[in-house]
Amino acid sequence: MQQTISSPLTLEPGFHADTQCPFCSVQCKIRITANEPLPGTQRKTYKIEGIPNAASEGRLCVKGMNAHQHVMSGDRILQPLVRKNGKLSPATWEEALTLIRDNFETVSKQYGPDAIGLYGGGSLTNESAYLLGKFARIGLGTKYIDYNGRFCMSAAASAGNKTFGIDRGLTCRLSDIPLARCIILAGTNIAECQPTLMPYFTKAKENGATIIVIDPRVTATAEMADIHLQIRPGTDAALANGMLKVLQNEGLMDQSFIAGRTNGFDELKRHLETVDLDGIAELTGLDPSLIHKAAVEFGKASTGILFTARGVEQQTDGHVAVRNFLNIVLATGKVGKPGCGYGAVTGQGNGQGGREHGQKSDQLPGYRSIEDDRDREYIAKVWGVEPAEIPRKGVSAYEMMELVHDGTIRSLFVMGSNPVVSNPNADLVEKGLQNIGFLAVADMFLSETARMADVVLPVTAYLENDGTLTNLEGRVLLRESTIPAPGEARHDWKILCELAEMLGRKQYFTYHSAEEIFNELRVASRGGVADYYGITYDRLRREGGVYWPCPSTEEQEPNGLLFTESFAHPDGRAIFIPVPSRQPQEVPDAEFPLTLTNGRVLSHYLTGVQTRRSPSLAARSVDNFVELHPRTAKKYKIEEGDKVEVRSRRGSFSVRSRISAQIKEDTVFVPMHWGGVQNVNKATSPELDPNCKMPGFKTSTVSIKPIR
Repeated sequence: MQQTISSPLTLEPGFHADTQCPFCSVQCKIRITANEPLPGTQRKTYKIEGIPNAASEGRLCVKGMNAHQHVMSGDRILQPLVRKNGKLSPATWEEALTLIRDNFETVSKQYGPDAIGLYGGGSLTNESAYLLGKFARIGLGTKYIDYNGRFCMSAAASAGNKTFGIDRGLTCRLSDIPLARCIILAGTNIAECQPTLMPYFTKAKENGATIIVIDPRVTATAEMADIHLQIRPGTDAALANGMLKVLQNEGLMDQSFIAGRTNGFDELKRHLETVDLDGIAELTGLDPSLIHKAAVEFGKASTGILFTARGVEQQTDGHVAVRNFLNIVLATGKVGKPGCGYGAVTGQGNGQGGREHGQKSDQLPGYRSIEDDRDREYIAKVWGVEPAEIPRKGVSAYEMMELVHDGTIRSLFVMGSNPVVSNPNADLVEKGLQNIGFLAVADMFLSETARMADVVLPVTAYLENDGTLTNLEGRVLLRESTIPAPGEARHDWKILCELAEMLGRKQYFTYHSAEEIFNELRVASRGGVADYYGITYDRLRREGGVYWPCPSTEEQEPNGLLFTESFAHPDGRAIFIPVPSRQPQEVPDAEFPLTLTNGRVLSHYLTGVQTRRSPSLAARSVDNFVELHPRTAKKYKIEEGDKVEVRSRRGSFSVRSRISAQIKEDTVFVPMHWGGVQNVNKATSPELDPNCKMPGFKTSTVSIKPIR
């Protein structure tokens, strides 16, 4: 695959760089080659090719084909910026870092270290994510650190830990997908979010697989389905109950597997006695015969894989909804063998690795618990401190924004994230950041959050820095660079080391390369759930990627298929749990009669900070939109392309209308990639899942009206 395009890249003709895409969790490998300038111009072109690899097999999507454009954008921040007289102005690194140091020291002395918060991102390398967690706890002594991956994987992560004893995105390998005879895609739009994976599913169909898609929209993924369950948003847990009831009634549960490898089935069985399929159909908005058909197809299939993503997970019962789908996997015995398993389709580039090594509020490296005394003692030895010096757990990402808003957190350092756009209840977040005593942001661009900062630090892009990332199937990959940093941009990890030195903590941050950080990470993770000890940079160069857990450095790649003999709980058994069927967190009423759900479009990524700096990608989706059904549009006197206001109990935003019969009449869909007045999160609910603190992005009730 290749494409020749024009861009402002300044590499010399003939130079090529091998890298990997900075966007989704597939982490496709890319080769960028500089060509001669176009005849009669100084405008250079670049050939973009996919490099064969175990995940995408050499394929690239439109984002990967154009990922280099934002790196060479004229909007890049190339020197530190400091707010002077209300305006961000160029400054030296010494001036910028001194301001941060002085503020952190003053705030910590006056209010305690917990008055400082750190906010990370799911696109940071494993090394930067590890160091950010260490810097928070040992450099600053604060318990307040979390990251935007809280909004991506927390429900599936917590569900996997509780059910299996381990959280790795896929319990199987991508290569198992064509072996599956039935595949359930629950709340995931692979065709637009991870398009280079689609051939795995088309191969499965060619092999005779039945594909079942659960989604309130007729997405590009749903169009390939044999069965599309066009569900009412927020009722996924109830649907899983209905399918379990059918599996029980039809004798399609694997009783041998249940008896030999699980706990808790008796409680689930008693719960299913109370489940009424007609009631489930009414709650979910589905025909009971369709629920029956889907359950039977999955139950009868000799092999099967069930995937979930944000559609199921970004709800206030996302944790138990995923656990109910895992009940289906366990009840049918479809795990731990080729062509079987469960997959949580990670959204962010390093959403998997980013949550394994200490960037989350409750975690230490290796997926250790910050509240477990043995884990604390082990990490304290690795870091050369006393266990008591490591703070206890803090709070989740949105809860940190609430603490910013109420003044508990007085200084915030943001690295690789854009919280003013990505958080729910965005108006509260924006007000909090406007009023905070001090805000520092490390980014490539002036994001909506960076524009509000007191100090902005320019960082290197994916083409310019080294590090490892962990893709959606738990395969650790090495991304190396031969391109120098532009201007005065610095690596994330170097910035943290320099700040640590200025804060008098140099002895804990004496690294000279990303590889040195990774070698400490390996030791810190050793013996933990996410054990990376056996993975080295040299091994990654030779093998192209290595699955975790990998406790040994021996030259034998771990098998990516988990749970072939036992699960990760101490007794080796997986755990069933009964899950109640419930209404969505918000139910439409006369004032707010529609349900708002959000998601992605193919050409953009997260809050669009990078993809909107790519001319080729920005041109595909210039502005945000609301998708609504023709009858809904007619009811509210809305024409195609009208500017409309969408309002909820929290706030409102304004976008253009896009009328489509591909969505339910009682539901509207808005992408998540825009800020400002187009920010869908101005209307989303701040209510959190009590188990994992995932916000309920998918089921806010709203009103809609045209703006004349």
